Amino acid sequence: MKITQIWLKAFRLRTLPLAISATTLGSLLGYAENKFRWGVFIFGTLTTLFLQILSNLANDYGDAKKGTDNEQRIGPLRVTQSGLVTQRQMQWMIGGFVLLSLISGSLLIWSGLRGGNMLLYSLFFVLGFSSIYAAIKYTIGKRPYGYVGFGDIMVFIYFGILGVAGTYFLHTQSFHFTILLPASSVGLFSAGVLNLNNLRDHDNDALNGKNTLVVRMGVPWAKIYHVVLLFTALVLAVIYTVLHFESYYQLIFLLPVPLLISDVKKVITNTVPVELNRELKRLAVATLLFSLSFGLGLVL
Repeated sequence: MKITQIWLKAFRLRTLPLAISATTLGSLLGYAENKFRWGVFIFGTLTTLFLQILSNLANDYGDAKKGTDNEQRIGPLRVTQSGLVTQRQMQWMIGGFVLLSLISGSLLIWSGLRGGNMLLYSLFFVLGFSSIYAAIKYTIGKRPYGYVGFGDIMVFIYFGILGVAGTYFLHTQSFHFTILLPASSVGLFSAGVLNLNNLRDHDNDALNGKNTLVVRMGVPWAKIYHVVLLFTALVLAVIYTVLHFESYYQLIFLLPVPLLISDVKKVITNTVPVELNRELKRLAVATLLFSLSFGLGLVL
C-alpha cells in the first residue's frame, strides 16, 4: 500500500461529511438572515475538517497504544495497530494537524470577529483550544473521556452546539436561543454516528476496558438510545420550524427521514456488528443532507 493510501485510510474520509454538517448549517442559517461571510464559511469548513482528521488520528494512535485496537477488532483498518505507520510517525502527523487546526481556526476567528472586542476574541480562542484538546483527549492520555463513557456528550457539544451556534455567531454577530434547536439536532445525529461505532465495537471495547456508553448500558438499551437520539433530533427541528415558519420550503429537511428510518430498522434488528459499518457512513451522509436541506429550506 502506497504511503498516500495509508494516510488516507488513517484520515477516515467517510467521517468527513459529518464534520462539515455543523458549519454548513450554521453558515446557511446566517445566509438566511443576509449575514453570510465567505471567510467564515471557508475557514470554518477547513477547521472542522482538520479537527475531524485530528480526532481520527488521535483515536488511531490512542487505541493502538492502549491495546484496544487488536486482532479481534472488527472495524475498518487502523494504521498504527496494523504497523503501517509507527507511533512516532503518527505523533508527527497529529502534531501537523494540531498546527493546521490552529492556523485555520485563527483565520476563522479573525474572519468572523474583525472589529470585535477582546472578550469575544478571547472566548473564541478558548473554545478553539478546547476543540483541539477534545479531539486529542478522546483516547489519548491517562484517563481519556472516550474510555469512561463521555464521548457522546462531547460529540453533542462540539459537533452540534458549538459547531452550529458558533458558526452562526461568526457570520451574524448575534445569537438567539432557538438556534440551539437545530444545533442540538446536528449534535444528536452526530452522537448517533458515534453510538453506531460503539455498538459495532462493543465486545472488543468491553474486553479492553474501553467503557463507552454502549458498554455501560448494554447493547439492547444502546439500540433504544439510538432511536431516541434520531427521533429527538427530528422533533427539535420540527419545533424550530414551527417557531420560525415562513414557507413550506422549510419542510424539505424531512427528505432524509427515509434514510433515518432505514437506519433505525437496521440497528434494531442487527445481530452482526460488522454490518454496522455501512450504517455509519449512511448516517453521516444523512446528517449532512439534513444540514443542507434544513438550511436551504430557510434560504429559499
